[in-house]
Amino acid sequence: MSDSSKKKAQAAAAALQGKKDKQRRTLIQVAVAVVLIALVAVVGFNIASKDSDDTTATPAGTATAPAVTPSSVTADGAIRVGAADAKVVVTVVEDFQCPACKQFESISGETLTDLVADGTIAIDYKPIAILDRMSSTQYSTRAANASICVADSNKDVWPAWHTAMFEQQPAEGGDGLTDDELVAIATAAGADSPEVASCITGGTYIDYVASQTQSVIDGGVTGTPSVSVNGTAVSNPTPDGLRAAITAAQ
Repeated sequence: MSDSSKKKAQAAAAALQGKKDKQRRTLIQVAVAVVLIALVAVVGFNIASKDSDDTTATPAGTATAPAVTPSSVTADGAIRVGAADAKVVVTVVEDFQCPACKQFESISGETLTDLVADGTIAIDYKPIAILDRMSSTQYSTRAANASICVADSNKDVWPAWHTAMFEQQPAEGGDGLTDDELVAIATAAGADSPEVASCITGGTYIDYVASQTQSVIDGGVTGTPSVSVNGTAVSNPTPDGLRAAITAAQ
């Protein structure tokens, strides 16, 4: 075979391999999107059935103390990461016991962090508690409470704490992480004051978490993670889907 023929054959082989690689990447992206959307749909059922399964609701007519309002949240109860005056805001409603939320954080968390860092967006995180029945210790509520304790103490360390919480997410059906373990995660992230520990172990914001959870459900959220950009739901919250929605909102 002549050198010219060899070069043509090599070029053809390279082109074929490139086409196969592109097809493989596309299939992976589609598979990731399908898995994530399916997980969201499953957790959506959990929200829809929450009222009928929840055994922690306050009986009708029972007087309750007003929930303590955190200092670190926005007017609608979000923990803002990024500029207060951002023109594009990605809102993420999540439950720290939710497997789909962990999957979302694993797939898209780094993308969101990068977009906050370059000033493109801010993120409003709304931790809620819809999966208390998936642990024996109301882990969803305790974890959401801890999220506010950390934010009130030092919002600069909150993103690192948030990542660590999903990395150490307990399996459904068990005891969940203990309060001492939640304090340890906060301490490792940099929220290491006695006040944070007391807030976590004392459940300072448990009533607030319950109020916010109900408010979010009443607002029409049907699954976690629920992701929106400037109020418009993102049905495909993968990195590509998020970037497309953010670009459209700019």
